[in-house]
Amino acid sequence: MLRHSATPLALCGMLALSACASKYAQVPARLDLQPYGRVALVTFVSDAEHGGLSALATQRFAESVLESQTGFELMELSRSDSLLRQLPASVDPVVLAKALGERKDVPAVFVGDLKVSGVRSKARLNPNDVNLRATVSAELTVRLLSTRTGGTLWRSSSVATGTVGKVGLAGGLPSVAVRDTDEAYGEVVHDLVAQVTRDLRPTWIKQ
Repeated sequence: MLRHSATPLALCGMLALSACASKYAQVPARLDLQPYGRVALVTFVSDAEHGGLSALATQRFAESVLESQTGFELMELSRSDSLLRQLPASVDPVVLAKALGERKDVPAVFVGDLKVSGVRSKARLNPNDVNLRATVSAELTVRLLSTRTGGTLWRSSSVATGTVGKVGLAGGLPSVAVRDTDEAYGEVVHDLVAQVTRDLRPTWIKQ
């Protein structure tokens, strides 16, 4: 009897799961790179002090794009590329895009700007507790430019903040938490890229 009763229960479970799954549908990414065939990616711009972070953000961006989409070629260009060395460091992105179109034969190029803040302190004082927090933050803006016209085909930006350390005093008992600044910046870069590339990833919606 037990063996026979298990079969209807299993079928009910499978039907329930099937019904749940049928309520969701995949929505394609808003930005599809496959029609472009080849897309260039230039290392994001940042101040000299945070050049390592801009290189990290560019690498993470490339990894996210290649993981999310297929059917296109991503040409990664560092500032040491022969063409980029011929252009001023502060060259206008439109001029850069058109130069890449002529010399690299790509229809579009990703350019980005990373702005990083130093360590900032925030304090919250109450009669019963004290809270001091040190944070780092950054803003990333990425554009996809047409190499033929220099026009913007797509744009996305994000802001993220990470905690370096905090000191608290509650009920007369102190608490201290400190982390490596580079680790905090790495976390910020991860969050920035995740937000900026949201249009490049397919999503699921409930029907």
